[in-house]
Amino acid sequence: MVLGGQQRAVGCVAAAAVTRACLVALRRRPPGGPGRWARANYAGRTVDLLAGPATAVGATFAAARVRPVAAVAVAVAGACGVYDDLAGAGDPRRGLRAHLGALRDGEVTSGTVKLFGITAAGLLTGSLLKERPLDKLLAGVVIAGAAHFVNVVDVRPGRAVGAVVALGVPGVLRGGRAGQVSAGTLGTVAAVLGDDLAGRAMIGDAGAHALGAALGTAVVLGTGRVGLAAHAAALVAAAACGHRVTAAARWGTPEAAGQFGTEECGPAGDTV
Repeated sequence: MVLGGQQRAVGCVAAAAVTRACLVALRRRPPGGPGRWARANYAGRTVDLLAGPATAVGATFAAARVRPVAAVAVAVAGACGVYDDLAGAGDPRRGLRAHLGALRDGEVTSGTVKLFGITAAGLLTGSLLKERPLDKLLAGVVIAGAAHFVNVVDVRPGRAVGAVVALGVPGVLRGGRAGQVSAGTLGTVAAVLGDDLAGRAMIGDAGAHALGAALGTAVVLGTGRVGLAAHAAALVAAAACGHRVTAAARWGTPEAAGQFGTEECGPAGDTV
C-alpha cells in the first residue's frame, strides 16, 4: 500500500513537471507564432490555447509511464483536439448533429475528423487493454465517451479541470494501474489549474479531450465488465443529452438562466 502510494505521488509530480515544462517551452516559442494560438474567451479577453497541447503531452506521459498502450487514445485525442483547435477556428458549428449533418452534405469538418479519430483510438486502446470482445467494445466506448464528456463541460474557466479532479480522485483511491493513471492525470491538471481558473489560458479541445481519454483509460484499467457497462451507459446518456450537460456546466452564469426546461435532449452537445 505504501509503495503504491509512493508510485502515485511520483507519477502525479512527474506529470505536473512535464506539463509545466512543456507549457513554458511552448510559450517561449509558440509554433506558428503567438497569434495562431490566441483566442477570445467567454468574457472577450484574449488568452492562449497553449495550455491545451501542454496538457495533452502531460496526460499522455502520465498514461505511458504506467502502460504504454494506455497512452494511445490519450495521445490521439490530444492530437485531434489540437487539429480542431487550429483548423476549426472560426467554425460556428457545434455539436455532433451539426458536424454529422455537414458530413451528410459531403463536407468533412475538423469536428468530424476529431469525432472519428478519437472514437477509433478509443476502440483500439480498449481492444489492447481488454481480452473479451464485449469488454473491448465497452472499454472503447468508455474512453471515447469520457474524452467527449470533459470537452462538453469545458465552457468556462475551471469547469473541465474541476470535473477531472472530481472524477479523478476516486480513481486515485482505487490504487493499482488505474490509480497511477488517475494520479498522473491530476498532476497534469495541477500544472495548468492556476492559469485556467484565472482565465489566463484555455486548455481547449486538445487538453479537454486528452484529460477525458486519460480518465476513461484509468476506468478501463481498474474496472470489470459490469463497471464498464455502467460507465458506458452513463457516458452515452451524457452525450445524448449534450445540451443539458453544457447548460449544467454553465450554471451560475447569466446566459444559463432559463436553459433548463427549454433545451431538448438530443444527440448534439454544445461542443465537439
